[in-house]
Amino acid sequence: MITEEQVLNALKNVNEPHLNKSLIELNAVKELKIKNDMVSLKLAIAQPGTAEQMQLQQNVVNAVKGAGAESVGLRFEKMSDEELEKHGGQAEEEGGSLLNNKKTTFIAVTSGKGGVGKSTVSVNLAVSLARKGKKVGIIDADIYGFSVPDMMGIEERPKVVGQKIYPVTRFGVQVISMGFFVEDNSPIIWRGPMLGKMLNNFFSEVEWDDLDYLVLDLPPGTGDVALDIHSMLPESKEIIVTTPHATAAFVAARAGAMAIKTDHEILGVVENMAYFESKVTGEKEYVFGKGGGEKLADELRTEVLAQIPLGQPEIDEDNFAPSVYDQEHQIGEIYSDIAEKVIGKLG
Repeated sequence: MITEEQVLNALKNVNEPHLNKSLIELNAVKELKIKNDMVSLKLAIAQPGTAEQMQLQQNVVNAVKGAGAESVGLRFEKMSDEELEKHGGQAEEEGGSLLNNKKTTFIAVTSGKGGVGKSTVSVNLAVSLARKGKKVGIIDADIYGFSVPDMMGIEERPKVVGQKIYPVTRFGVQVISMGFFVEDNSPIIWRGPMLGKMLNNFFSEVEWDDLDYLVLDLPPGTGDVALDIHSMLPESKEIIVTTPHATAAFVAARAGAMAIKTDHEILGVVENMAYFESKVTGEKEYVFGKGGGEKLADELRTEVLAQIPLGQPEIDEDNFAPSVYDQEHQIGEIYSDIAEKVIGKLG
């Protein structure tokens, strides 16, 4: 079994990118836990939430796995101004990035696989929170499968003034998506470092307006982009989306495990496509089976926030938004209840 001493020895050869000194020399390891060869680390660095953090993250994982760890969970926090100046760095003014804004609560919406309605949940949760008077933003962080602008019926692009990007506002929600920066629905072929920098720009170069909540529509699964965002956010809440099918719930458990490993709090599970309800008879048909949501919630020791039936919003040609439910719609009322539960949990 790997020991603390072996982990710390491995980190002696890993340098902090901005100060160019060993993590050990900088006393950057603020928390170290080991359980069954799974290592969890909290590191204080000069500039968290940057593209350079992405490379440091990879270097740390490689070094600790090389010392014998089976898996490595990482969290980052900003080094204190005193420590920064002590080691030759320069203290930065707080507030330059949304990551430094203590008022904003991050809510990541994730799933184990695609096609379970994660983006629909993200969009309608954000809109429902805004309807309750909260200042809400949404980042379409599903870099390869961006869909939020189309789902919300957004046709305009963000305004760019100098080095700042101003998000598009729709239904009271401030929206930023990779889709705004891609022409003609072109495929994204960027690799890790470029994606990490783009995601960081969404936090640091967008003029968000004093947000209470920022909803992040994460890519499905536990790939590089999802892992980058988990590590980038020092604190975040998470909602896991699944369908009632047992396999979907089993795969979604991996996304929940990633949240737990990075010390993100799981607010609950949303079971989407839970049943089909006949408008004629009112009878419910469980098209995709039963029990997936409850099983996942039990495994992650959380609750089922809602079971959402199959359906679609009423289409309003004058205010076109193909995935946003009206408040009075049966499913719109369910999303309103989810928003109430989220607000209640977060205080």
